[in-house]
Amino acid sequence: MIPVVAAMSLVKSDEKHLRSSQKNGQNRALSSEQPPPMIDYQFLRQMCQDPGLHNRQHPETTDEAHQQFMKNYHKMFITNSSQSKLAIMDSKSDKVKASHASLLTHASGGYTGGPVKESLPKTQTVDVLTHDIRDHTALLHKTRKSEDPEYVRTENIKTLRKLGRKYPFERTSVENTAMADILKTFPSVTEVVSHKVLTELCGLAQMDVWSEEDITLFGSTGFHLILKGSVAPQSYPYVHHKGNASEFRCSTPPPPEGEVVLTVGDAFGTFERLENREPNSRILTVKTLEPTCEFLRITCSDYKRTIEQISHRDQTEKMTLLSSSPSYDLWPRQPLLKLASLIAWISFPANTVLVGEGFKSPFIGFMKSGECHVLRKVEIKHTLPNGKQEQRTKQVVMGKLCPCESFGEISVLLDEPISCSIVTATAVELAMIEPQKLKELDEITLQLLQQSSTRTFGNLSEDDIHEEYMQQELKREWNEYKHSAVVDVINYKGIRPGYGKWSK
Repeated sequence: MIPVVAAMSLVKSDEKHLRSSQKNGQNRALSSEQPPPMIDYQFLRQMCQDPGLHNRQHPETTDEAHQQFMKNYHKMFITNSSQSKLAIMDSKSDKVKASHASLLTHASGGYTGGPVKESLPKTQTVDVLTHDIRDHTALLHKTRKSEDPEYVRTENIKTLRKLGRKYPFERTSVENTAMADILKTFPSVTEVVSHKVLTELCGLAQMDVWSEEDITLFGSTGFHLILKGSVAPQSYPYVHHKGNASEFRCSTPPPPEGEVVLTVGDAFGTFERLENREPNSRILTVKTLEPTCEFLRITCSDYKRTIEQISHRDQTEKMTLLSSSPSYDLWPRQPLLKLASLIAWISFPANTVLVGEGFKSPFIGFMKSGECHVLRKVEIKHTLPNGKQEQRTKQVVMGKLCPCESFGEISVLLDEPISCSIVTATAVELAMIEPQKLKELDEITLQLLQQSSTRTFGNLSEDDIHEEYMQQELKREWNEYKHSAVVDVINYKGIRPGYGKWSK
């Protein structure tokens, strides 16, 4: 029995040894297993461009193209040695580029001997798929900061201080526009001046810096916006505008009630120079409360000059529009100036009825931009599905009004209904004259206006309107027939545009 037991123990030990050797062999095989090769997509793209392969033009692949593809397809796999060579070549090319850039820097004189800083990669955007939580948290914090009103206000103040340190002639038009957009967010500024004027004034704004405390500043010289520090007004009110002009009639302005402190974002001063007031009077004065105070200042003289320039430019634009109109191109200059002084600008969106047929025109209009359709009513007989006929009224487009054309003169002057409807086809900008403003004109100018004006499409007869209606109806029916024929041909074999592969 002892030899049998010994033999069995030997067999078990051999089996254990065999199992351990198999495990070691598997581990060695796994460790020696290589990563999958990379694909050279550029080579693969060149192989797929063979005209003999299957594509939309050739439904079957030729034997020669198939053999050629099978012969060369293994070349698109990049082995480890090729990968290492490519990596070495890329690193060498990067070094060559870096050395070339450094040579250019030395040659141009821009190198100062300091360490060269490598450019850091840009922060990933939300569109990039990443599983690193740090990328998403950074974007989240940045978004939260940008949406915080206090953070936005602080950044706007920093931008104003940065742009204000430049002289007006050093700032570009883009910087002036950015300054205007920021100033429009401050209620203390928008309550005093309009957006149009503010955009012009940003090209003249300057920075005032006071580095001492308890200095008296005179706000009557211009408008001041506080960008740094704080001040205490010495009189009330401390901002002058058209709405509170009556409060400045007192010769001695009253002091403010209680302790009033103006901080960053507040304003004091005036855009318009006060009449019968000395520049160094106590009115609109403030006192600095901190050692360093910065203000964005627009002087009264700059504001006056800007208003004059805007008014002159607006008057020139009105004169150009009137002189470009066919009805007013032969007018003398003096009557044109009188008529231009009554004009006001107004805008309308598309599909807006400016005046309806049979009603009095609310104003005299001069087209500056856009187009308007002129419509006339026509009576037609409409056949119902049961065969009966009924009378219906439809509108026909008889023409259009383009820039430099006018309408409504006869209706306003003679106080009579207009003979057509005018509807905006696009967004339009008009120069209009209201009827009550015509009372300011003298009798000669009114007679000249009446003699130069004609009724808008007033020479059309009923036959002309019916003929135009028939032509438009025939054209519409022909277009509908062509469209239905094309749709029937497309859908004959189940092809539906916009669905499946036909959506591309």
